[in-house]
Amino acid sequence: MTTNHPHFGSPLNDAPALLTTPFGSHAPAAEVIHGIDLTGRRAVVTGGASGIGARTVRALAAAGAEVTVATRRPESAEPLVRELAATDGAGRVHTEALDLSDPASAAAFARAWRGPLDILVANAGVMALPTRTLTAGGWEAQLATNYLGHFALATGLYRAMRDAGSARIVVVSSGAHRDVPFDFEDPHFERRPYDPWAAYGQSKTADVLFAVGARRWAADGITANALNPGYILTRLQRHLDDDTMRSFGVMDDEGNLNPLPYYKTPEQGAATSVLLAASPLLRDVTGRYFEDNQEARTVRGDDGRPGGVGAHALDPAAADRLWAYGADALRAA
Repeated sequence: MTTNHPHFGSPLNDAPALLTTPFGSHAPAAEVIHGIDLTGRRAVVTGGASGIGARTVRALAAAGAEVTVATRRPESAEPLVRELAATDGAGRVHTEALDLSDPASAAAFARAWRGPLDILVANAGVMALPTRTLTAGGWEAQLATNYLGHFALATGLYRAMRDAGSARIVVVSSGAHRDVPFDFEDPHFERRPYDPWAAYGQSKTADVLFAVGARRWAADGITANALNPGYILTRLQRHLDDDTMRSFGVMDDEGNLNPLPYYKTPEQGAATSVLLAASPLLRDVTGRYFEDNQEARTVRGDDGRPGGVGAHALDPAAADRLWAYGADALRAA
């Protein structure tokens, strides 16, 4: 089992030191979790039937964890369940229904949960819905699914995570958050023009702020960290039309998908999630943002370099305000 302590780089201009790990940017999830024994641990992975979610489930189960795949269509995870049931040494994997766009569904999932919960991976999401779409509760659909549903799930499972004694929340965000602060005055695009990418970026800023706000649970042994998995071709792009995919350079004239050289495979994209969920290098670390298996630097203003986490997404005051906003929304639901 890996027992190294994380290395903290030298502070620069009094900025907090960044946590670094020995894993490269394209390390596969299997490498990150190698030697770690999760026997007896229980995990929930939302959206774990496909893409990086499925690779996260495979890695955690292969290390011995019991994993619940929480998804809108539980039948879609059955091939993965059968695969892992036939894998020597893998923990039990099963499925439960969860619709993150509906806070009542998240609440029902949490009420039905029995026993402690060691790992919650908030992985499911939607991206760039072409038109403004509202949930039954009046929330913009990307914000509802990517943030509020996971917030409802985590708060509903709080006691189960507290009872585990040492639990981790992993929140899958995106680099799209960098230029989009959370708009507390108009989060659902009621007055400003709807833009698919602004709505997506805002939801992913909310995800990072949720991880920061969860510092209130640190005394209960619960940590939370957010991450950018990188560029990966998965079902997340299902709402993008062919012209958009071609403009990104990942689709040819015949409609074939061709990842660019810096893109990751789903197995590589899952690695940072698995790192935050299971590695002893992250013990007691909370409220941070990672990419390429390292803690990301903070960026401000018009920083043109790729990567990094926007300062607005790490703002404790904004995190507390969003936590209160989410709690109010759940009470009203």
